[in-house]
Amino acid sequence: MDEVNLFVISLNAFVAVLILLSVLALAMRLLTALFPPPPTSSGAAATVAVVSAVSTLFPGARVTRIEAIEGGPKR
Repeated sequence: MDEVNLFVISLNAFVAVLILLSVLALAMRLLTALFPPPPTSSGAAATVAVVSAVSTLFPGARVTRIEAIEGGPKR
């Protein structure tokens, strides 16, 4: 009889965790809908980061133009 009670307790805990995580996911979706992230811009910091990465990977190389790829990464 004790094993059945342990199973029921475990099942209740599992369901409670799933419900809690669902409520948190719904709250996150609501918050991100109400407060969308600010648009990112490719400013001076991004340019310096790209130039630094290129010079680290390819010593002596020079960055002449940085272009954004429209549409972002393909999934």
